[in-house]
Amino acid sequence: MKLALPLTEFSFSESLAYTVMEFERKARRNMRILIAEDDATSRRLLEALLTKWGYEVVVAATGSQAWELVQAQDAPRLVILDRLMPGMDGIELCKQIRTLNARESFYIILLTTQAGRENIVTGLEAGANDYVCKPYDHSELRARVRVASRVVELQISLAERIKELEDAVNHIKTLQGILPICMHCHKIRDDTDVWHRLEKYIAKNTAAMLSHSICPECLEKYYGKILPPTDGKTNVE
Repeated sequence: MKLALPLTEFSFSESLAYTVMEFERKARRNMRILIAEDDATSRRLLEALLTKWGYEVVVAATGSQAWELVQAQDAPRLVILDRLMPGMDGIELCKQIRTLNARESFYIILLTTQAGRENIVTGLEAGANDYVCKPYDHSELRARVRVASRVVELQISLAERIKELEDAVNHIKTLQGILPICMHCHKIRDDTDVWHRLEKYIAKNTAAMLSHSICPECLEKYYGKILPPTDGKTNVE
């Protein structure tokens, strides 16, 4: 008779590894990568590899084309550049990308045939995050792209959290500031000099939900003559 064994440390590790793999697979499926390579054969090979690994690829044949693409609102945040290209080369493109005031920064991998410490330092100082020499090993490039995609995902997630915190701080500042209120109709003036009814302003700028009711004083003042006598107890929300 076979007995079911309890969950072991090994099987837990396997489950954890599977969970991580699933997360990376979904991240790859949604990750867009821009490649800039002037050589058509190398460009098609790189595009085929990245597509096979599950990434969405945006292609540029020149540095100038890549520069236009990275300035778009929905530009890919992971960029793979050939160092030697006519016109704007990879080094110059790195420098240009680093001048962009983007909330989510770019992760740049430089591809080059120029090995050597001096060339690597030049590329990194220009703004590249990583440096891969040609001809590159496919498994090594895949591993480096995986690392880059994880970094980009973390950067995007961090930027979203920062935006949420900024919105929350601005919201708090709005509620804590001095609010001009009309002494007669009790309307409130916002920062754009527009006057709002009190209940509309509260509903717009807070998470509170308003429910209209009537206080005992107003009940007596406005409806005392038409309502039957009560025991003096009034339910007020």
